Amino acid sequence: MGASQRIFVVDDDDGIRQLLAEYLTRHGFSVATSTDGESFLERFHSLPEDETRHALVVLDIMMPGLDGFDVCRELRAVSKVPVIMLTAVSDEMDRIVGLEIGADDYLAKPFNPRELLARIKAIFRRSDQAGEVRQPSRFCCFHGLRLDTVTRSLSDTNGELLPLSGADYNLLMLFINNAGRVLSREYIAGETRKRSSDPLDRFIDVHISRLRQCLGDDAKSPDIIKTVRGAGYLMATEVCFTHNIPEPVRL
Repeated sequence: MGASQRIFVVDDDDGIRQLLAEYLTRHGFSVATSTDGESFLERFHSLPEDETRHALVVLDIMMPGLDGFDVCRELRAVSKVPVIMLTAVSDEMDRIVGLEIGADDYLAKPFNPRELLARIKAIFRRSDQAGEVRQPSRFCCFHGLRLDTVTRSLSDTNGELLPLSGADYNLLMLFINNAGRVLSREYIAGETRKRSSDPLDRFIDVHISRLRQCLGDDAKSPDIIKTVRGAGYLMATEVCFTHNIPEPVRL
């Protein structure tokens, strides 16, 4: 675990904030807490990039003022910082909406701090592994898009940046490193979440739908990430790597 890893806990419940601050600090993290979304965003925006590059946000949905959804949307407009949302145990819709707007994972209240710790470590581990691209080249080109694996930025045929969260980048790299191979939902869940996929858990489907939106891939007739009925998903476009900045490719 890197000494620079910081956890932001945003929750209006005093007991949860104190519990998580003490527990995560004991496990080597630097922890900052906020009682509401407004104060957290003000604090987050004021920090230099090197203090948020290796950070993660534990974000409660039900808060006065800006709720967790609003905070996550604003974060995603400016940052790829991983977000774990705390949801009501019985509210599946909250979990789906959270994933759709860019959350990396969710945990239902009440929860065991050990499970939260495991998920935090898994996200940091996935983030580190996703940066270790098998090909030595920096730029990945596919379907007229260009992915910079150093800055983790995605640009279109005009060179304009496309929104890509940290979780989206990790999932995209999984497909890129397995281009032309059918990946089952169970395999994707195991690689991206380090746990098996429940048949009733829509996390994988929602996440792939979100990634397709980021790529501009038509959900009804996708060209990049195709659905293989009864088997899983397939990155069906050609992928190439280069050391040099390629010119925008027009289709």
